[in-house]
Amino acid sequence: MNPIMTATDWVADTAHSTAAFQVGHFGHPVRGEAPVMAGLLTLAPDGRPVTATGVIHLAAIDTGHARRDRDLRKPRLLDLDRHPRMTFTAEDITAEDGRWRVAGVASARGRTVPLIFTVDAFDVTDTTVTVTASTVLDRTQLGLRAPSLLIGRWIDITVRVVLRPALQVG
Repeated sequence: MNPIMTATDWVADTAHSTAAFQVGHFGHPVRGEAPVMAGLLTLAPDGRPVTATGVIHLAAIDTGHARRDRDLRKPRLLDLDRHPRMTFTAEDITAEDGRWRVAGVASARGRTVPLIFTVDAFDVTDTTVTVTASTVLDRTQLGLRAPSLLIGRWIDITVRVVLRPALQVG
């Protein structure tokens, strides 16, 4: 039988997975990316998602502007030398209006905040599942206290994760 049909644990192919974001900066959008370091999706025997976790390597953030990336490392912003990662753990995964809703907690910068992702795309091939999910993060919940003109309050995040059956990876 095809392992894609029987796998319950799926792990992120980190070479093909990324987290992208967009936030306002002086009224203009700033885009950036950070690599996905790890991810795990567990399915029930009926194929329903049960758990999901992920880790983003914030210390490798890339906005296409070296000085801005250095500034983001500072303690008053992302404090990346002390907190180089952002983690997410799903607490509730439900189908809603034909789409998946993934509610959980994100931890970054020494704080934990609630976060709800909407799965925008779920593409299955013979060997992979690609999940694209989006959310909006209120940066003030993470303790980022910059004027909203300087850095917008709301950060749009889109995560694209390519998953492979754990039995293929392990």
